[in-house]
Amino acid sequence: MDTMESLGYLKGLIDGLDLDEDKKETKVFKAIIEVLENMNDDLDDVYEELEYQTDTIEAIDEDLAELEEDYYGDDDDEDWDDDEYEEFEIECPNCGEIITVDEDTVLEGGIECPNCGENLEFEIEYEEDDE
Repeated sequence: MDTMESLGYLKGLIDGLDLDEDKKETKVFKAIIEVLENMNDDLDDVYEELEYQTDTIEAIDEDLAELEEDYYGDDDDEDWDDDEYEEFEIECPNCGEIITVDEDTVLEGGIECPNCGENLEFEIEYEEDDE
């Protein structure tokens, strides 16, 4: 039984009690039913908006996937080798967190630790060729 059906059932039970309309208790029951009906209407509005937002997000996701396909091409057609892209694991001296950074980040000279916010600086040492 969904919420609207339950409300209808509850309303029928209260009506079946054949309560005197002028009594305070009857007015309270009727007010409670009205509040529950309003809440149900509000929830229906939220569900409708959520469904609309979900549909919109799915449409955006599909459009983005098409754009990525057009821009980047098919992943199976990659010409670059994974070995060309280096990653480095660095331990934060402040909190001990292991952070994986790419070559571009190292070349930039530093990064903020995502765990503690410590500024980590990288020094690049180049090997000299003995020729």
